[in-house]
Amino acid sequence: MRRLEETVIFVLSFFLLNGSNGNADVTLPAIIGDNMVMQQQMAAPIWGWAKPGEIVKVKASWQKSHASIKAGSDGKWMLKIDIPQVGGPHTLTVSGKNSITVSNILIGEVWVCSGQSNMAMTVVSGYNKGVINRDQEVATANYPQIRLFNVKYQDVLEPAPNCQGSWVVCSPATVRSFSATGYFFGREIHKETKLPVGLINASAGGSVIETWCSKRVLESDEDFLPIFSYGKGHHMNPSGLYNGMIAPIMPFAIRGVLWYQGESNSVNAYAYRKMLPALVKGWRKEWGQDIFPFYFAQISPWSGYGDKPISAELREAQSMSLSVPNTGMAVTTDIDDINEIHPINKQVVGERLALWALAQTYNRKDVVFSGPLYKSMEIEGKKVRLHFDYADGGLTAKGGKLTHFTIAGKDRNFLPAEAIIDGDTIIVSSKLVNEPTAVRFGWDNAAVPNLFNKAGLPASPFRTDDWPCVTADNNWRAK
Repeated sequence: MRRLEETVIFVLSFFLLNGSNGNADVTLPAIIGDNMVMQQQMAAPIWGWAKPGEIVKVKASWQKSHASIKAGSDGKWMLKIDIPQVGGPHTLTVSGKNSITVSNILIGEVWVCSGQSNMAMTVVSGYNKGVINRDQEVATANYPQIRLFNVKYQDVLEPAPNCQGSWVVCSPATVRSFSATGYFFGREIHKETKLPVGLINASAGGSVIETWCSKRVLESDEDFLPIFSYGKGHHMNPSGLYNGMIAPIMPFAIRGVLWYQGESNSVNAYAYRKMLPALVKGWRKEWGQDIFPFYFAQISPWSGYGDKPISAELREAQSMSLSVPNTGMAVTTDIDDINEIHPINKQVVGERLALWALAQTYNRKDVVFSGPLYKSMEIEGKKVRLHFDYADGGLTAKGGKLTHFTIAGKDRNFLPAEAIIDGDTIIVSSKLVNEPTAVRFGWDNAAVPNLFNKAGLPASPFRTDDWPCVTADNNWRAK
């Protein structure tokens, strides 16, 4: 019955929004509205609905002449206009039978913020009553060149033509209900680049990754097909949130995407190895923007995952996704209480994501953007030497000796190990392991290890072996 109701709602909204009746006014999607930020130096799609066959004209205040397009038989139209370098405020006028003027537009950088509850957690949130220094953060959030758009929750069976939401200027009143991670990222980018920043928050607490993937992506790999057999996962349809919250904002021109999700997929972490890259590639194709930056936060330590290292395997799946071009990962092993699944230090998460963007997207050569990432190992007698990427400035152990290293021989029995920093490498050993075969670091659901680089960024947990995962046979949450 619920699926029937969702289908009826979708069909009604489609006909109401796409202007398919003969007397329809020209209309625009919610994402194109007053106070928006448009992505600079890009051909930006502008779209909407009108009477079928009607000529629609689009005129931006920075252009000398208008562009025009004929609405299709379904009433939908779309064209692209060239966006100049940073500036504003500007206006955009769309006219046909009627005329719409979109005002107070800034030209700058646009980022989409998506994921589950840790991205959805607001500056003043019900999860933990907000972030660290909540009241001060709210009081100082006067950034007229940062604009915010919240996509209202919508889980539907087919791609929706529109969403609910509106652009607002960042202020103490508006920042309260916006993604904390997204806001702190945007604030850092704005401060460092002096560019206007537009942030689009499309996230939902408890959501699994498969609900954020399009049906095309889920049908493209036979390993994903079991998803359709179980229907709703976590009370969400496969592709449901993609249909309701991502499809309606495509193809709005963006610079890139921030992603903070994975806790709800820890039970099928092994499958996440394929699903996250599939989502990234799918969104890029469906957005029509080639390989835009996709930066994600690695999930944090939490004691509530149980005895099996499922979240360690999820973190591994996330780090493996760095093989996808133009991606980056903010490590969060050090930011909060292991008894809290929603860390309140979202400032650090946003700022670490911003480091990737500043270095990789905005070409800041002076920015160290990643903590140490495991690269290779060498067995030296009874010891193992580990090599890392992003350790050029040297390694350090905060608070004393290195912690959370284990070592095993061919029996695959991991024992606590002694780890010593040697320049930009680490030597690991145990008196109980004479013929070492593998090393693991931070391989625990609630591990808070203390290995950092000299820039103060933490190392991602890792293992040198590829022995079977505990989640290897648990492809999807429901079977």
